Amino acid sequence: MTRYFEVQQRDGAARIGKLLLGKTIQTPFIVDSRTLGSPESPIVDAGSLWKLGSTEAAREELNKIRNAAGENALIILPHQSFPPEVPDDIANSAVKGLDFDITGPTGTTYRHSQGIRKSDLYVMEGAGCFENNARRFFNMLLEMKRDVAPDTAIYTPNICLPENVALLVYLGIDILDNTKAIIAAHSDIYLTSAGRFHLDALAELPCRCVACTGTTADELKSQDRRQRAKILEMHNLNAQESELALVREKIRAGTLREYVEGQCRTRPWLTALLRLADSEYNYAEENNPIARSNEMLANSTESLSRVEIVRFATRVLERYTPPEADILVLLPCSAKKPYSISNSHWRFINAIGSNRRYVHEVIITSPIGIVPRELELTYPAAHYDTAVTGHWDAQEKEWVAGCLEKYLTKNQYRTIIAHVEDAYREICETVSRRLGIEMIFTGSGNVSSHEALRRLKEEVEKHSDGRSRNVEERKKDMIRSIADYQFGKGAGSVLVPADSVVKGPYPKYQIFVGKKQLVTLIPQYGTLAVTVEGTELMVPFGNYQVKIDDFVPKGSLLAPGVLEADPRIRPGDEVFICGEKALCVGRAVMSGMEMQRSGRGVAVDLRHVKKL
Repeated sequence: MTRYFEVQQRDGAARIGKLLLGKTIQTPFIVDSRTLGSPESPIVDAGSLWKLGSTEAAREELNKIRNAAGENALIILPHQSFPPEVPDDIANSAVKGLDFDITGPTGTTYRHSQGIRKSDLYVMEGAGCFENNARRFFNMLLEMKRDVAPDTAIYTPNICLPENVALLVYLGIDILDNTKAIIAAHSDIYLTSAGRFHLDALAELPCRCVACTGTTADELKSQDRRQRAKILEMHNLNAQESELALVREKIRAGTLREYVEGQCRTRPWLTALLRLADSEYNYAEENNPIARSNEMLANSTESLSRVEIVRFATRVLERYTPPEADILVLLPCSAKKPYSISNSHWRFINAIGSNRRYVHEVIITSPIGIVPRELELTYPAAHYDTAVTGHWDAQEKEWVAGCLEKYLTKNQYRTIIAHVEDAYREICETVSRRLGIEMIFTGSGNVSSHEALRRLKEEVEKHSDGRSRNVEERKKDMIRSIADYQFGKGAGSVLVPADSVVKGPYPKYQIFVGKKQLVTLIPQYGTLAVTVEGTELMVPFGNYQVKIDDFVPKGSLLAPGVLEADPRIRPGDEVFICGEKALCVGRAVMSGMEMQRSGRGVAVDLRHVKKL
């Protein structure tokens, strides 16, 4: 925990925060390595023991810096860093007994084997050695994130370039520096967010910053080395800062992931780094919001492994319970969302007609996988767009087929009607063959044609003699399914009891028991907002609870006020706050784990507070 660093906004592992020094510093931030040893810098490096020579000399230097800077600067404590290849026993013996008693904001060089000293900032030892080695860099970062408190800053020195700023911040780095950009300038390297160029290879300068507008590529080449380096340095630093400002805006807009999927293509090791991060699902998922207000763009192969996609597929398999129906109808997705308001799905629904009460509908789509009709409003099912060419690559087909196969392994139906064509049919045929189950295909050619719709109607009529659900029951099934998806299996039965009624037009459904309203469906995200009366029912259920002491919170609940929090809580989740004096409901701002481990920041934005 820290007094000097606070996270204000999260987007997965990426975050916008502030260092609370003499002057508040917004993070992610690029520190100027040229002034890192100056007390005027917001972050001051007290120096290496290799240079200072002794612990006593280090203490003197440290006191000198603190006296000059006061608490206006964060001081990185004297350190004796080693390359990552140096064995732990050697590195540990060199710093044995090394300790500094100092007040104010501090930073510490991190090495797992040396233990974790309480600090406001942790420096990744030898970060610059990991460029082009994605696995070692990510493993080190993963180790750091597991060891240190979530409300402390991470600094990776000597690795930042305009081309990798977005991915480093996406992975949770808060402090970067301009060391490599300065070195590049003195090596005639011209940096851009799209990659690096040797000055000799440039016919023109592809930038219009202050450094570049006053000269041309030919003029720059003709200048003496020192003057040329000065201009290149100014440009490189401008390129870094410009890219970081853009990345902060992407975090605020909730679109950093889309940007990173394109930006990682600038270097193979960055593509590898993103794929490694995606393979460690819990790393980014823990702080990834449950829903976003912006459209999710699935533009690349990496989109199949992004948190929102994997989370939806996982919850459908683990939390979702299909309604009681004997007939499953598999349908293709549509460009318009939610699917049920599209022209094609209206035709499917009209073809099924009154026999819809016997049917359960599931939509097949890339990249989401499968979307039960009851969850078609729930993020990201109604909030994505993807490039449509009519061609599905092998990875897409395998991902969607895998989702459908797992679903049909867990949930069985008497009859499966696949009203699909082209790649959708290939996927269904693959699953049918793997599981040894029969599917009736009704959509050869154009699924919206009169002939295909006639076949769909006939097959549904032929098999419509089993369990059925009326319109009111189908509405309740929808709310129960969303509740299970949102709060865990069984929550639907709690929030939508048998004696409840559904009020309001689609999709603004509300659940009432008598005169008491329990929940409201929020169409924007396809999630449920719970009332105080609904919260009282959910408290015995136990999921998504935050426990507080004997006080009544107002407006928002701060992290220091949290005693316990369900580790399943994610930013944006509806959560239930229980204390001796208050029962509240609101939206989580941080994950449950972060609520428990953080010493600063808003944990929950409260909507309703009931004094007990």
